[in-house]
Amino acid sequence: MIFTCTLNPSVDYVIEIEEVIMGDLNRAQKTSFYPGGKGINVSRVLRNLGMPSTALGFAGGFTGKFIQEFLDHEGIQHTFIEHNEPTRVNIKLKTDEETEINGQGPAITEEQQQRLLKQIETITPNDVLVLAGSLPPSMPENFYEKAAAYCRDREIPFVADTGGKVLQHLLPYKPFLIKPNQHELSDLLHVKIHTIEDVLEYGDALLEQGPENILVTLGGHGAVFMNREVKAVAAVPIGKLKNSVGAGDSTVAGFLAVYLETGDVLAAFKTAVACGSATAFSEDLCTKEEMDQLLSQVQIDVIQKNGA
Repeated sequence: MIFTCTLNPSVDYVIEIEEVIMGDLNRAQKTSFYPGGKGINVSRVLRNLGMPSTALGFAGGFTGKFIQEFLDHEGIQHTFIEHNEPTRVNIKLKTDEETEINGQGPAITEEQQQRLLKQIETITPNDVLVLAGSLPPSMPENFYEKAAAYCRDREIPFVADTGGKVLQHLLPYKPFLIKPNQHELSDLLHVKIHTIEDVLEYGDALLEQGPENILVTLGGHGAVFMNREVKAVAAVPIGKLKNSVGAGDSTVAGFLAVYLETGDVLAAFKTAVACGSATAFSEDLCTKEEMDQLLSQVQIDVIQKNGA
């Protein structure tokens, strides 16, 4: 079973409007609501690809109820720890560009944190844990490290899809997969990453810090996959960007869905890129049909294999 962990989920309120006039009344042309949070996005895309998962994390109030009912409707299993405050609302304002206003997140008590850790401690080496997204301000920065230490000590593969110091501190626990974008990779390596060539040049230094597999996304410029045996580059499909939210999470889901079935990292990489692109070209997270339509357009160039 794949377990996804979202510590700071949200209800994403998407507002489409031609123009925003500050200080005046503005009327939306279209609005929609979705459950948000990186781990939840991974679970939703896994479900679209036919792969079951269980969503862990925190939820509270009427917004937390909305998330749980939405996942129930989609047939996604979840066991959220409930808290007293409403789950945050994130506003996605779409004009000719996209502006995001993210809520701060609720206060999570020590008792609630311990309950989640107890859930994580039921995960076995036959499972995979996805640690994804930011932490609520009330939680300590080392919470993910506690979960990662449990996984390392019991040889449970885990994915670390977060950023900044939190991701840096997770690397020594040897995550199965990390998926930084070019800006997050720049922060990790303390160098400017602009191109695929930069990723290939500096990626080995990141492998030495602990992760087993690295998948770097560079938006429309492509993606890079590397581990100690394989380096590969992907050219992404061409399409119109409609949605920047969830593309990276879709990439993680696509990789896991194929790798866990086949053990083939290159096939998983190809599907990952197709999933990320399909979400970027869609209003919501990608469906399997949308991914399938793009899969043949993803070209993989193997740079190195088996040390050759």
